[in-house]
Amino acid sequence: MDLRNLTIDEIKSYLETIGEKPFRAKQIFKWVHRSIENIDEMTDLSKDLREKLKNDVYICNMNIVGMEESKVDGTRKYLMAMKDGNIIECVFMRYKHGNSICISTQAGCRMGCTFCASTIGGKNRDLTSGEMIGQILKVQKDTGESISNIVLMGTGEPFDNYENVMKFLKLVNSKEGLNIGMRHITISTCGLVPEIRRLADENNQVTLAISLHSPNDELRRNIMPIAKKYSLDELLDACRYYINKTNRRITFEYSLIDGVNDHLENARELSALLKGLLCHVNLIPINLVKERDYKKSQKERVEAFKNMLESRGIEVTVRRELGSDIEAACGQLRRQYLKELD
Repeated sequence: MDLRNLTIDEIKSYLETIGEKPFRAKQIFKWVHRSIENIDEMTDLSKDLREKLKNDVYICNMNIVGMEESKVDGTRKYLMAMKDGNIIECVFMRYKHGNSICISTQAGCRMGCTFCASTIGGKNRDLTSGEMIGQILKVQKDTGESISNIVLMGTGEPFDNYENVMKFLKLVNSKEGLNIGMRHITISTCGLVPEIRRLADENNQVTLAISLHSPNDELRRNIMPIAKKYSLDELLDACRYYINKTNRRITFEYSLIDGVNDHLENARELSALLKGLLCHVNLIPINLVKERDYKKSQKERVEAFKNMLESRGIEVTVRRELGSDIEAACGQLRRQYLKELD
């Protein structure tokens, strides 16, 4: 049983089963949400209690098996090996407003988006909430810097692992743990409609990001298999429900692919689709994926696309390209590592 996967109340219940006082639960929780890697590091617990713990529980740790650091902006891309040998990625990014981390929620992904390297090879398994926490703690320990913002936009579809992601939010928000506020957390989904509605009903304050990448169903179905299950009408109905329930602005991610979805007509369609929604569009010049034929849109086309949206009243930014000199796009470094193992 992984201690990092347990709430304080769950640790209390466990302690009662081994005849220990429940007040120890807070102590243990605080320890496992620091960057310790074994139970013996809990120095304010008695040796007898530590020995009892070692009989039943462990602390989820992962080993850094690869790391690339950008010489341009200090972005770090990590490859981590899990206890069972699965490989995941996370990215550490420095901003003026604080450090951010993009974490993985699954080992692999089954969503099949054609512009994404993470989905090549499919999904191996879901990550636990403790394994999500573990990525943050490992990076904080490696960098010696604290992290104040979290993006669930690494390998995997967070809403395909909904229960573990919701538990992760509770753990990471705990005052006795990392104490990262919900407003400092972004969850990205390719568009799982029922889970968008579920998140709205959770009534927390996270930021929701929707991977849109197309202004119409036909084009979206060609690049995102999830669009064959949920139409844009269904997706936008769920988005309106979310906005009405939470009064939170949605971010629509739009990866610009040269000659595919970056025409001015696409921008006109997109502005019409999103008109009246409490939203923001984040344009992303796509990263090259070696196994795909897609290319990044030229800067002039990106600017023209942005200007078209702005002229029609849509709030829009172009994502700052971090880690441009390393394989910082989701799934690329992991994919290269796995190919070298084959």
